[in-house]
Amino acid sequence: MKTYIIDTNALISFVTDRNPEQQTKVTAVFQAASHSKAIILCHQNVLTEFIYVMDKVYDVPKKMICLMVRDFIATAGIEIIHDIDFNAVMTFWPDTVKDFGDTIVAALCKSRKKSVIVTFDHKFMNILKTIGLEIW
Repeated sequence: MKTYIIDTNALISFVTDRNPEQQTKVTAVFQAASHSKAIILCHQNVLTEFIYVMDKVYDVPKKMICLMVRDFIATAGIEIIHDIDFNAVMTFWPDTVKDFGDTIVAALCKSRKKSVIVTFDHKFMNILKTIGLEIW
């Protein structure tokens, strides 16, 4: 079974219409998970960033954000990760991966063999390639 690690920007693309092409692509990942063909791992830091962006950038009402998060975490195939492997994080941050949130996603991928990161961040993708982590 394929294991995907969702990045904040992919989650935002899933719930907004900011980029219909990205939305269509990431929807396929969520459909696979909902049909038990994949697992989506989401670090709690991704949810924190998601909540912040939906509130401060998209100005979505907090009650609506709460409903979105509740629906997301209740979705079949979604697993919320709370642990941080700080030894793995410190192998990447701050020299290789400058953004600490991205570093947490990369460290999670490093610790979960055969997982792939779902992101639309091209800068992050280039970094992931250089450190040998798989991108969806």
